[in-house]
Formats: sequence, C-alpha cells, structure tokens
Amino acid sequence: MTTVRNRAAGWHRPLMLLVSAMAVLTVVAAVGVVADPRVLTGAPIWLKPMKFAISFVLYGVTLAWMLSLLPRRSRAAERAATLIVAMAVAEMAIIVGQVLRGTTSHFNGTTTLDGMLFSVMGAAIIVLFAAQLVLAVVLSRRSLADRAGGYAVRLGLAVSLLGMLVAFPMVAQQPAGAPAGVGGAHSVGVPDGGPGLPLLGWSTTGGDLRVGHFVGMHALQALPLLAILLDRFLGTRLDELTRARLVLVGGAAYAGLTLLLTAQALRGQPLLAPDALTLAAAGVLVVATAAASALVLARRARNAGVVLVG
Repeated sequence: MTTVRNRAAGWHRPLMLLVSAMAVLTVVAAVGVVADPRVLTGAPIWLKPMKFAISFVLYGVTLAWMLSLLPRRSRAAERAATLIVAMAVAEMAIIVGQVLRGTTSHFNGTTTLDGMLFSVMGAAIIVLFAAQLVLAVVLSRRSLADRAGGYAVRLGLAVSLLGMLVAFPMVAQQPAGAPAGVGGAHSVGVPDGGPGLPLLGWSTTGGDLRVGHFVGMHALQALPLLAILLDRFLGTRLDELTRARLVLVGGAAYAGLTLLLTAQALRGQPLLAPDALTLAAAGVLVVATAAASALVLARRARNAGVVLVG
C-alpha cells in the first residue's frame, strides 16, 4: 500500500488535484443531500453533484494511473489530460452553480442564461471526448510492460469513449409532459423525474439512457480489473498471450453490453423489465462470450500439448 501511495504521488498532478477537489465536493454534496430539503426532478437537489463528483474521482484516478504506465512521458498525453481536467472543472462548476440557483443544469433552456450554460457543458464534453481520444491513441502506440494489461487499458479507453457516444441521444429525447424550454432527457417514453432505482435514479417505468452511458464509462475500471484478476488468480496457469486474448473477449463483450443496454433504453424499456427480444440478445451475447472464451482456452491447451510433445 505504501508503494502504491508513493507511486501515486508522482502521477499527473492536474488529474490528482481534480481527484482531491472532487473528493471534497463529494463530502459537501453528501451533506447537502441530507441537510438541504430541496428536490429537483424527483431527487434531492445535491444528488447530481454528488454522483458526478464520485464519477470524476474514479475517472481522474484511473486516467492518472494509466498515464503512469507509459514507459516514457508523452507531452501530448499529458496536455490532453490537463485539458480533460479543465473541462471537468467547467462542467462541475456549472452543475454546482445551477444547484445553488435551484435549477437544473442538463437539458435546461428555459432562460437565455440556462441555455448558454447547457451549451457550454455540451462543448466541454465534446472537448473532453477529443482529449480522451488523444490519450487512447497515445496509449495504443506505446508498448506497455504486460500485454494483457495493455489491451485492458486501450480497450477501457475505447469502450469508455463508446460510453460517451451513447449519451448523445439524450439531447434528442423529448418525452411527453416535459416542461417548456427543456431540450433533451435521460428517460425514453416517460418524463424525467419519475419513479427510479434507489440512489441511481434510473427510470423504472421507461427507458433510461444513463444505464448504457454508466456501464460504458466504467469500462475504464472494469477491463483493467479483469486483467488484474486474470493475472492474480490465473497468472501461473495461463500464459500472457492467453490472458491478453481473454481480455480482448471481455472488451468485446463489454462493448456489446453497452450497446445492448442503450438499445433497450431507446426502445423505452426499463432496465429491470426487458422484453423477449432484449433477453434473446442478452443470451446471444452471453453465449458468444462463453464460446469465444472457450476457444481461447482450447487454443492455449492445444498449443501447450504441442509444446509437450515437441
């Protein structure tokens, strides 16, 4: 643990400053959730800043760790990471500012100021997306020490970009009953602010595009964790190439899940109430993932047998 702490001290400073600021904001927003009785779109008004702050803590730490894996410094990657920090700060400043004003930050065009702030947030996300794309390109062109870990990092960045892309249909949603001046929504087929899952708030009566967005974004953590677990528990039984291939299978399955959840939401289905078509697609994804994993392991066993015979 001390070694990890010492290494983290040398990680990308702007990202780590963002992480520290967002950790403090998480505490402040959590207090606000308890102490501030105001409700906005069916949830405590400070819940959105708290969720976004937690997300940026995880996002910032993960990107800083990924940059630390580079065998040598990359100015392009570091500048891109600094740009990501700037865009994250801009977005959080607007979210918190709108909470202090007692109104929504997303999809809000009810006044000239609200519309301008939402446009700024949209521009910030596009810039952040481009900056992360630069990080993905730099990391894809640099060799990392562990092949499976390298695949996990690159796929994590790529699938999280997909997770950002699947959020863009939110801007086009216009659920019935939405207030005048609201352009876009998280929910499909029902107004935002209706019944939702505890804490997450995902709609339980209609589709919710936040589900695929959430899952896709957290590929940044999930796929490196897969590589770490494969190394920790199967490192002595599986060679590096086999583990790398299993990570590739996991990355493809994760991308497929992100798209499946987004398609489910666009069809107006709650996460916990999939129809037969969604269940069938999920079954195909599970079977395809299991079959691909079995083929990877069978190939490894076959190669091991050839080596033993030789």
